Amino acid sequence: MVKLNKFPIGIFDSGVGGTSIWKEINTLLPIENTIYLSDSKNAPYGDKSKQEIVKLAFKNTEFLLKQKCKIIVVACNTATTNAIKVLRENYDVPFIGIEPAIKPAALQTKTNTIGILATEGTLNSELFEKTSSTINQKIIRKEIIGKGLVELIENGKLYSNEMTNLLSSYIKPLIKADVDCLVLGCTHYPYLIPQIRKLVGNKIQIIDSGEAVARQTKTILEKHQLINNTEEKSTQQFFINNDKKVLEMLISNTDKKIKILEEDF
Repeated sequence: MVKLNKFPIGIFDSGVGGTSIWKEINTLLPIENTIYLSDSKNAPYGDKSKQEIVKLAFKNTEFLLKQKCKIIVVACNTATTNAIKVLRENYDVPFIGIEPAIKPAALQTKTNTIGILATEGTLNSELFEKTSSTINQKIIRKEIIGKGLVELIENGKLYSNEMTNLLSSYIKPLIKADVDCLVLGCTHYPYLIPQIRKLVGNKIQIIDSGEAVARQTKTILEKHQLINNTEEKSTQQFFINNDKKVLEMLISNTDKKIKILEEDF
């Protein structure tokens, strides 16, 4: 029987944003090998139909399985909320999903008003609505579609004037609505936290799902006895089907040996 422990953790996103999840996983599980797939050519997923999103999720999964990944992290809110159910129905490999952390926000809010910044595909999904229905109905959800934010990040315009103005237009209504928790419902958005913090100060708690996803990944690996217990140095591979400059910029501060490959998939 083939031992899967050394096999990599597969991670995919509709672009480079899911590297925020990769960083959390790599911090918690530093000896695990990882393969990250950035489907930047098709970013963003948020404005696509459910049928398109499912098709892309299958394509990404097939790619990672060919790389012998032992577990797959869907590091994309839109792909999780629209496709993870059907992925689990069609593949034997364990899947870890990610969705907006509205439950923690609902527990922590004192103003009973929470803000959710996410893509249209996430906010309109069946899974998001199902999760939302489980929180206290007295809590007001102020939902904002972050249209254009992913594209700016993918194009390396993280700190551009265009980003500052667009982000400000989305955050100001949340401040006015008296939200005290802001849920980031897209894995690209943690890269905007420094700019969001400048806009909201310390009055609003910013919540993303990165650490929780990393902990869940560890839990599932342990459950299936898939933890890498070798003493070999881990390998971190990144595949991207577009220019790799932005990807390099976002992961440049890691001390790990990484390999980035541009490949058409």
